[in-house]
Amino acid sequence: MEEIRVGNRYVGDGEPVYIIAEIGSNFDGDLSSALKLIDLAKSCGCDCAKFQSFLPDKIINKKAFGSKSSFQANWSKSVYDTYKDASLPREWHRKLADHCKEIGIDFMSSPYDKEAVDLLDSLDVTAFKIGSGEITNLEFLEYVGSKKRPVILGTGASNMEEIEDAVTTIRNTNNNDIILLQCVTQYPSPIEYSNIRAMVTLKEAFDCQVGYSDHSDGNITIIGAVSLGACVIEKHFTNNRNKIGPDHPFAADVSQMTLITHSVREIEKALGSSIKQLTEIEKETVIIQRRGLYTRQDWKQGARITRNMVDVLRPYNGLEPKCLSTLLGMKVKENISKGDSITWEKVSQ
Repeated sequence: MEEIRVGNRYVGDGEPVYIIAEIGSNFDGDLSSALKLIDLAKSCGCDCAKFQSFLPDKIINKKAFGSKSSFQANWSKSVYDTYKDASLPREWHRKLADHCKEIGIDFMSSPYDKEAVDLLDSLDVTAFKIGSGEITNLEFLEYVGSKKRPVILGTGASNMEEIEDAVTTIRNTNNNDIILLQCVTQYPSPIEYSNIRAMVTLKEAFDCQVGYSDHSDGNITIIGAVSLGACVIEKHFTNNRNKIGPDHPFAADVSQMTLITHSVREIEKALGSSIKQLTEIEKETVIIQRRGLYTRQDWKQGARITRNMVDVLRPYNGLEPKCLSTLLGMKVKENISKGDSITWEKVSQ
């Protein structure tokens, strides 16, 4: 499976995991807070600082979502007003992108309308991250795919047929740079619903690179996903989980995100290679822990070797235990003292 170029690096099998700090709306309508969160994401070791590019009237039907709904019972305002407060002003995008470039972290934002796609394309974003809610919006996905940038597509609350339609739509634009993220669209999502193995199914079914967009608490789901082959990890990010706002409570704070990035880099080291082989640090251990063939008594020249003449003991020296059956019945070429290691040079047919 081919790697995908994202910015100045490659993402895929054998490459370091690409870690996205999903800032989303956690800048609380303040540009300085948005810039600070970018700095903090960089300090935590993240590869990308991501926002969301939507305007309330281009994503929400005010009549349908103009009043508070039971689904968002913990929100203090209606869905429409909450989205309005959380929207990222279009004129801030270049400032955020420039700041990311200045400090050395990728800038990304999830577009929710064609104008946002055009804006992000003009800012030369490293990829388009498309939220799970857009997976059936095929006209929009076609437009995104036509920009010929990598598409990181969330697959929360979707089935295989819907994912297939989305992938086919993007590929029909001659864009094969697709990364599918397994995701559970519940905020927060209980860890028992994480279903990390579905990520492996997506990889096999659609021949795509895969990752995980995590809304559970802690880093267990992320570590599990990386262990099963995730090349991208996305996690909501805040500097204070106690702030008022729809995304703060389930986001990782600075200490948690630092732990996540550290854990990902450590598990990458632990995963190592798929080749089973003796490592450099095991070479001495092999000698200490394995057994070799030794003389149990003094051997006289010309004697035929029997089983009671041989000990199988640590450390490994001379012949390996697997040579025992071949050794039996051979002749002793010269006198050998008790406790000596046995080699082929000391015996003959």
